[in-house]
Amino acid sequence: MSRLPAAQRKEQLLEVASRLFAERGFAGTTTSQLAREAGVTEPIIYRHFASKRDLFIALIDRTGHETIRLWEEQLVGAKSPADRLRRLIGANPMVLDRGRGAYRVIVQAMTEIDDAKILEAIDRHMTALHEFVTKQVAEGQRAGVVAIRFSPAIIGWMLLHLGLGYGVLAPVGIPGHARDEKGTHVRDVVEQLLLSRR
Repeated sequence: MSRLPAAQRKEQLLEVASRLFAERGFAGTTTSQLAREAGVTEPIIYRHFASKRDLFIALIDRTGHETIRLWEEQLVGAKSPADRLRRLIGANPMVLDRGRGAYRVIVQAMTEIDDAKILEAIDRHMTALHEFVTKQVAEGQRAGVVAIRFSPAIIGWMLLHLGLGYGVLAPVGIPGHARDEKGTHVRDVVEQLLLSRR
């Protein structure tokens, strides 16, 4: 076992936990498995996280921060609020290589909501994403590219709901998923509905 600075060790543990929780779920992953996969002893895990649940929650929080960082990167250089929204719709972390594993953990976490602390973490996660998306929608409404019939908040929730549903179905590989016989992709429909002022 090599000695790593505390911040690097914590990050390594989160990486290993992300993979194991995605594969086996929260209940199906033990701290002894985490320690073995990370090449450390269990006390090292407890030096960084008070419990397996705290490690799981840290992973949920990290995924939220990484998603917002991904979105911010995607929006760099966007020329208009409409361009920002198009880029945001196309940057679903659940289907991008960069976020796919982490979002399997988020989906797993949504099955653990009987645990109040995990539910709080999911609430923080979704609230932060909603605030980010809602801000982009509000800017689109101010610029006149998004209809004002509905509030930015409800449009933000709609986009998150659609993104989650798409992110859960896309990896399943259902033939014809998200496209019609003409080749129109569901993302194109979302863009057109969102950016149509009618």
